[in-house]
This record gives sequence, C-alpha cells and structure tokens, in this order.
Amino acid sequence: MKKKVCGAAPQNANVDALCVNAVGLRKNERVTSSHSLDIAQYGGWPGILGTLISGNNLEAHIAEAAITDILNGQATASQMTAFIVALRAKGETATELSGMLRAVRSAGQRVDLAPELAQRAIDIVGTGGDQSHSFNVSTVTSLVVAGAGVPVCKHGNRAASSKCGAADVLEELGVAIELDPVGVAQCIDEAGMGFCLAARFHPAFRYTGPSRREIGISTAFNLLGPMANPAPISSMLVGVAAPWMMRPMIEALSSRGVTSAWVVHGSNGTAQGGVDELTLAGPALVMRLHQGEVSEMKVDCSDIGLSSQPLSAIVGGDATENARIARAVLAGEAGAARDTVVFNAAAALHVAGVATSLVDGRVLAEESIDSGKAADVLRKLITASTAAAERLE
Repeated sequence: MKKKVCGAAPQNANVDALCVNAVGLRKNERVTSSHSLDIAQYGGWPGILGTLISGNNLEAHIAEAAITDILNGQATASQMTAFIVALRAKGETATELSGMLRAVRSAGQRVDLAPELAQRAIDIVGTGGDQSHSFNVSTVTSLVVAGAGVPVCKHGNRAASSKCGAADVLEELGVAIELDPVGVAQCIDEAGMGFCLAARFHPAFRYTGPSRREIGISTAFNLLGPMANPAPISSMLVGVAAPWMMRPMIEALSSRGVTSAWVVHGSNGTAQGGVDELTLAGPALVMRLHQGEVSEMKVDCSDIGLSSQPLSAIVGGDATENARIARAVLAGEAGAARDTVVFNAAAALHVAGVATSLVDGRVLAEESIDSGKAADVLRKLITASTAAAERLE
C-alpha cells in the first residue's frame, strides 16, 4: 500500500467552531454556541447566499448559524434549498462541514458512554447514494467488529436511495431500533453494539426532508448524517460515494473528536463511479486520519489475500433478502458477501487500533465469524434492545 501524505487539517480553522457540543436539546431549546447564531449578524440569508453564489467559502461559525436556522425551523423551504444547492455547486469545504456538523450534533440527542468505552468505540457507516444495490455491508460488518471485541455504536436510518437501510435490516433481524440514548448505551454495554436511529436522534432533520426529496440530488446533509453519530466515539470507518468529498469529510471528522478514521471510496469495477464501502471489485481510495495527520492511500482485497469479485456478486434486495444474507454471513457461509464483510471488518479493526495491519484484521474478522461471536452479538443485541424498548412502553 502506497501512502501519500496530504497534510493536516486547516491551520486557520476557527477553534471555537471546531469544538463540538453534543448535548441534546429539550423541547423549545435552541442550539447554543460561543458565536452568535443569529444569521442577521452575517447579513441574513441574502448575505450568506450571496457569499456562496460568488464562489466564496463560509467561515465555520457562519455555516453553523445557517444550519441552526434550518434545524430550528426558522428558514423557509426556499432559503434552505437555495443554501444546500449553492453549497453543492461551490463545493463544501472542511471548515463549512465542521461548522454544520457542530450544529447538527448540538440539535440532536446524545448517547453518553463511559470515557474508557468511548475511547474504544467505532461507527461503520456510508453516505449511500451510489446505486450499487449491495446488501447492508456496513451493518453486518458492525456485528463482526463487535464480535471481535470492539464496541460499536451504529448510526443509521431507514432506506432512502436503496430498498433496505440499516434500520430496516436490523428490524427484520429482530432488533428493536427505536431506542432512546439510555437504551442504546445499554445495548452497547450488554451486547457490544447499539443502534441509533437517525430519525429519532436528529428530529430537527424533519425540516429538511421535503425539500431534499424534491430536488433529488445529494447535498451536504448526505455528508453530515454519517458524521453525526450521537455518541462520543473515537474511531470511524466512513464510506463515501463521491470521491471529491473525501478530504473535507476526513478533516471535518477530526473536528468532532474522532482520533482515528478512514474515509473510503470503493471500486465498482469500472473506470467511472464508485461505492461507499470497500469492495472486491478493485482498488479503493482511502483518506486516513491518524494522530492528527491526514494521508492518502489505496487498498485492494488482494492485499489481504482475498479474491476479486464483481460488484454484482453482493447485490442485495429488500429487508427480507438482506437479512437472509446477513444470517448466512454470520453462519460462516463462504462467498463474496462474507469476503466483502471480512475486508471491511479488517479495515475497521485496523482503524480501531486492535489490528496492527489489514492482514491481522482479516484474521480477527474471520475468527469473529467462525467462532460464532459475531452471531452472538446479534442474539444479545436482539435481547438487550427488546428489553430497552419494553422499558419505553
């Protein structure tokens, strides 16, 4: 694997804007910040939109103020649509994403984890939108990683651009998905894995849904969602469908306290396009965050002795079909689905610091599956989540 050092996060980033306040809001509370979140201080929407249309970047606290106005339900649909489209046309920067991520996490609920647990915890998530129609790779990978002893706080939602989202397949597998922060923490403690339903933990996103569906394009919210895990996790493996967003995302992740991360753009086996996870179809681009430094490299399944397979070999379907695939992988069934999960789990275990290399990560991932530990995580998660859901009734 060849690495190319690409530099650290921007040195001129506003320190206050890069600090993360992840405290959830009570009813009628508003997002708070050390900066003014009144967009009138920055020329209101005409001033903010004028800056973007001119091709200029926003400072982190101004981007934070704009998203706060949206999440508080104060922006009109036209203002919000203009903002996210203008941002996408210009190209979101790491500084802008950092400010917006602060606002998103501040407006949501928080999962409290003990410091020792938070230092070991990881999330494995993708942006979606790659139209690969693969089964729920990151969800099954999460179970395998948890089976290898790394706590997983999985953040996800129901299907948006696919037939089956993380929430859909977990529910089909028997997991209770609509838990509160206490329930999620209980699952992590008892099963080694918990699931945060994004719609429940980030209810303010309801103001963005209609406009996002109407315009039908990927926007900053597709990038913010995967980064907005409600728990103070230290590691992340994030799949990105758009390779040009890899650097801004990896730098934005460092602003929320993540100390080790990979942002990956996998191959779909063609010269154009790609997917939001590691695949067996060809080399993947990787942006790596480690000890405050960002580096770039490529990884391939052959690096750990896995055979190449076309992307069509991991196509999934609805929740019923994807749950069947998940159970087959956890039962040790050989094939492209298992190898894809092993590849992604190897990377996650390396990112989490329990595997010194991808090769060592493969050994740990396969042991998690073949020993039954990964399947045991699912059984424990079903039991713990069901008990937590009953407590809420």
